Amino acid sequence: MSHEPVLNRRDLLRRGATGIGLAAAGLLLPGTALASSGRPVLTHGVQLGDPRPDGAVVWTRADRPSRMFVEIARDADFRGAVRIPGPVLTPETDGTGELQLTGLPPGKQMHYRVIAQDLDGRVESDALTGTLRTVPRNRRDVRFLWSGDVVGQGWGINPDIGGMTIYAAMAARNPDFFLHSGDTVYSDGPLRESVTLPDGRVWRNIVTPEKSKVAETLTEYRGQFAYNLLDENVRRFTAQVPQLVQWDDHEVTNNWYPGEILDSDKYTEKRVDVLAQRAFQAFHEWQPVRRQDAVDGRVYRKVSHGPLLEVFVLDMRSYRDPNSPGTAPERILGDRQARWLVDELTRSRATWKVIASDMPIGIIVPDGDKIEGVANGLPGVPNGREAELARVLQEISRQAVRNIVWLTADVHYTAANHYAPERAAFSGFDPFWEFVSGPLHAGAFGPNKLDPTFGPEQVFVSAPTRQGASPLEGFQHFGEVNIDGHTGQLRVDLRDQTGRSLWNKTLDPRR
Repeated sequence: MSHEPVLNRRDLLRRGATGIGLAAAGLLLPGTALASSGRPVLTHGVQLGDPRPDGAVVWTRADRPSRMFVEIARDADFRGAVRIPGPVLTPETDGTGELQLTGLPPGKQMHYRVIAQDLDGRVESDALTGTLRTVPRNRRDVRFLWSGDVVGQGWGINPDIGGMTIYAAMAARNPDFFLHSGDTVYSDGPLRESVTLPDGRVWRNIVTPEKSKVAETLTEYRGQFAYNLLDENVRRFTAQVPQLVQWDDHEVTNNWYPGEILDSDKYTEKRVDVLAQRAFQAFHEWQPVRRQDAVDGRVYRKVSHGPLLEVFVLDMRSYRDPNSPGTAPERILGDRQARWLVDELTRSRATWKVIASDMPIGIIVPDGDKIEGVANGLPGVPNGREAELARVLQEISRQAVRNIVWLTADVHYTAANHYAPERAAFSGFDPFWEFVSGPLHAGAFGPNKLDPTFGPEQVFVSAPTRQGASPLEGFQHFGEVNIDGHTGQLRVDLRDQTGRSLWNKTLDPRR
């Protein structure tokens, strides 16, 4: 574990972190006394991330400068607990911090609690507790969930319905981890206190200052992630289920690409590269993701989960060419990430290789008269961003990589799509499944049209008839994957917001 150096009060004062400065930065909760009195408060719960055989990331946030500690034990009474010092939580990271737990036994459930201690070591916060299940090294059953798209299209935390209850339904499935497939926040989606629905019902939102306008400043981007953790269902979920988190467009702004200059009166800062840098900093401060685990310190990475599973987390946002009609070869992964994906898939010895893609492959996702996703909507040989994906699919087929499943979200409905070369204009690949799930808590849309280039067939879909349907209309979804430790079979269930399975498919591993 790496430990940050302790900052004493003299250091903090020299950096200008006075009580007034802390309040202005939003580090102190409303009504909280200055840091020289009272006890630290952990303001937004705890989060687990990127589980490993010997531990996981533990995240928290304090309302004042303090040091994070994590206590870990085998039993819920914490007898014999080991206390591990973590980083100092300061305004420089918005009071957030994370600790990489290591040295734990594989395949075991552990109990942990997190506290913040003031910099003089005199008082501590109340402890927040949770459970952590480390990754097994042997063949065991594996269960994980995936979905995306949270607090989009104006649907925020509604106290009248108990908040984002789909998180409670996911927690009830007791998964080993959760794959968050992007659009973890909607930085471009301001909330109103109330929205009148077509049937006359009124949807009521909790609204914070940061969620009342599009995010532009670092403080406003931080506030997007802070908002979701105001929901009790979310906090309970993140305390017990480790997350693998990726990002897509709404962490910054809708349909963005590097180098874009915005043409919108909502933004005073028009340079997307500037907005993306601020959003990226907030993303890593507020999500349980270690930059050092990513290939280039950003988002894409491989996470192993025992001999049965490896997850390859993609970033289709940071390295793409500008959105265009898709009539000339373009990149969406970028040369380095595409090569990394092929190489890592080829080297993998896991039974199942799950590619966590923040955008679907054959579903057409437009951006006005341009293309936002991979599929360009044109029949015939791969072109636009399809050309890059075709090279990836062709190479992993040539390398005889077996048992690949693609998981995605983004389009705000759930579906099962099967791709086969005999139906495709391009035939140099092996058949594969792409499973789509979402949204978690956002407007429901779809279904979108399919592009014939890779021969997709929509085997199942659940989508609303009215576009932008609120969560009250029931088209919120998450997906579940179960891998049998004995047979190696992989089963996918597409579930609704109550946890009810709408459709399932069992796949046998190919040898």
